[in-house]
Amino acid sequence: MIHTSRINEHNARRLISPRLRIIATVMLLLFAFTLGACGADDEAKVVKPAQYGTYGEQIALTLSSEYPYRKAFSEQEKQAGLYVKAEFEKLGYVVDEQVFLSADGTRQSVNYSVSIPGEGLMWRDSEGEYVSTRKTVIVGAHYDSNVPAMEDTEMAGYDGIQDNASGIGCLLTLAKEIKAQKFGYDVVIVAFGGGSADFAGARAYAAKMTTEELAAVDVMYCIESIYAGDKLYASSGHNSLEAGKKYDKRRKLYEAYDVVYNSTLNSQNNVDLYYNMSGIDLDVNGDEIPDIYREVTIEKSDYIPFDDAGIPIVFFESFDYNFSSLELMKETKNLNLQEVGGRVRGTRLDSYQLLLPELGEDRLMSRINNTAFIILEAIAKGSHDAVSLSDYNAGVRLDPEIIVEETIPYNSKQSS
Repeated sequence: MIHTSRINEHNARRLISPRLRIIATVMLLLFAFTLGACGADDEAKVVKPAQYGTYGEQIALTLSSEYPYRKAFSEQEKQAGLYVKAEFEKLGYVVDEQVFLSADGTRQSVNYSVSIPGEGLMWRDSEGEYVSTRKTVIVGAHYDSNVPAMEDTEMAGYDGIQDNASGIGCLLTLAKEIKAQKFGYDVVIVAFGGGSADFAGARAYAAKMTTEELAAVDVMYCIESIYAGDKLYASSGHNSLEAGKKYDKRRKLYEAYDVVYNSTLNSQNNVDLYYNMSGIDLDVNGDEIPDIYREVTIEKSDYIPFDDAGIPIVFFESFDYNFSSLELMKETKNLNLQEVGGRVRGTRLDSYQLLLPELGEDRLMSRINNTAFIILEAIAKGSHDAVSLSDYNAGVRLDPEIIVEETIPYNSKQSS
């Protein structure tokens, strides 16, 4: 009986086991499918940084195609400026206009700016007390173009997409995206005229600022020609070369790199932000003292008057500083773009028609959106020695300052 019972139990297991295996397999498949579906949903919900769409790209393409010869103080520059103003207004801004004259006083151009008031900052003073204050961030780019002096027959396709339609596309993208956020900083966004005339618009804008207004500016972000160069670079101002000023004047530059690292732009968007790390001995600022050519540039742009005023600068451009000498440096190493020694700005190669086959369809939108994202997130970081008013009211305080005091070595005490 016992033996027969065991055989029957064994046979019963043989009959039931396949069924259980089938049921278990089905359940596992259903579970895996559910997990897969959840994973797909979760993946779909993950939004990569700087997904701002084609807005800025279309701004750049319209500006370059409709007003290709927008040289400073020209009729096309005037029309290009009105186009930029209209785009600001479409975004809901009230636009401030600053008219300024050419060096000879015979022609005029216009700076167009918009202001986004912040909520204010609580600044920590040297005693550790918090004081209400206001700090400003300026973001600027010029809308004119450095049109090369060539005959019309040699200018086929020229449109200034690199210099500086790409910068204006980025500027307006920032203006669009910044409306959805609130900052401690007051933010001013400026489209400068007269960039190709020794940055006349930027100089006029800085000149009209009072001493108090200049002192309140925490940083000036300058956007110039971010499309056609091999890599996206950021540099600090020449004022950071002054003795004892390096870290103070380059802190905002380092914050921009922190954004790129913390947001994993390289892995997610295949975009990185580079330093000029050439390390060449060079008198960068003309004071007859050799400097280390690192984290700064001799490429000039609208940052110049703000740099001269002692304001920290972060200058965005596309270039290639990976050379052993200054003479070899260029915007691009692309073999098909070496007609003018690898230079694009101010040459007939500054043409979307010519650049598109070499750079691909994604480059313009990617550079515009990611640069705007870096600036937006850097602004959101706020000031290193202050917290926004809302954060302060919520109980947020800065980390305690670490003060290092000089002490007398033990051996010195013994000997005395």
